[in-house]
Formats: sequence, structure tokens, C-alpha cells
Amino acid sequence: MGQAQVLEKKYTVTEFLEMEEKSEVRHEYYDGEIFAMAGTTMNHNRIVGRIRGFLEKTFLPKGCDVFAENIKVEAIENFYYPYPDVIVTCASEDINGTYIVKHPSVLVEVLSKSSANYDRGFKLRRYQEIASLQYYMLVAQYECYVELYTRTDQPGVWTYQAFDKPETVISFELLDFTMPVSAVYEGIVFLKEEKPEFEM
Repeated sequence: MGQAQVLEKKYTVTEFLEMEEKSEVRHEYYDGEIFAMAGTTMNHNRIVGRIRGFLEKTFLPKGCDVFAENIKVEAIENFYYPYPDVIVTCASEDINGTYIVKHPSVLVEVLSKSSANYDRGFKLRRYQEIASLQYYMLVAQYECYVELYTRTDQPGVWTYQAFDKPETVISFELLDFTMPVSAVYEGIVFLKEEKPEFEM
């Protein structure tokens, strides 16, 4: 997910949350600054839908739930509130909540040219600080390519895997489910990557 202009004012988290309830445009919050979120492509939307649909209908672990695009995650309390493309949480506090997931188990971002560096760098580092997070998955929308970061038993150490074939199966062993790459890209016709209207 990309970002557009910054609203030039320092906001408290409370002010941000109140504004988001009324706003037709989503914003991410970071250290008092608010960033308007850019629009997405149809394939971006389709891929998010494929992932969410697969999890809901097939392999979502018992006691867990999945949300997409319009739900915030508390990456750093009172400091950083982004909108991941897909969130899996197994925390009852989140499932019974209203606007914010605080204990995600899986976060997914679908990449675009404007957001790829942001998602692979800045967001990766911030997401890895979330104590409950077990997996961070990055999904390309212009080619068949999925990247998966997995938390290990060693503090601060994550493993990395990449998948570029539809028949490959992605294993989420810590949550006891799998996802074939073909499910992520079912019915997707890859399009030529267009130059974005802005750069990160």
C-alpha cells in the first residue's frame, strides 16, 4: 500500500482515531504525522480478496479471524498505526474489537512500485517489533512472487523464503495451515507495471 501527501499538523492518537471515523480517505499514523493512503489497482484488490477468501473458507486456524485493507494495526502503541492489506489475528481482544488489531499473527502487504521499498524496509522493521507477529508476507502484483518472513525461537531472528511457482505451497507451520501460491493468484492476469503518479 502506498502513501500520498502528509497532512501538515501533529496529531495525537486520539485525534487521529476520531478523524478516521469520519474520513472517507484512509490515513496511516506515525509519530504524530498522518499520511493519506493512495489508491490501488484492480489486481491489488483482487489479490487481497483471494488471500482473504482462501483463509476464510479453507485454512483459517480455529479461533482466528482475518481482516482486509480497512482495519488498522497497532504496530507501535501510540506511535504507528498502518493499514496492512490482510491481517490474521488469533487474539480474542482483537476479534471482539472495533477498529484496531493489536495482536496480529500474520500481516500481508501486496506490493506496488511506489510501496515496495517502504513495505520491504520501513514496515518490515516496524512489524517485526510486534510481539505477537509470526509471519509477514509480501505479495507481488505484476508477477508470481511471494516472500515470507517467519519469526524464529531466537529473539530478533527471522527466516526468509521466496516462492515464484504457482504449484508451490507456502507453509505457516506455527499456525498449522498452508496456502498454495496458486490460491493467491487465482484468475489473475498480470499487467504491465505502470509508472505511479508519485514516488515514495
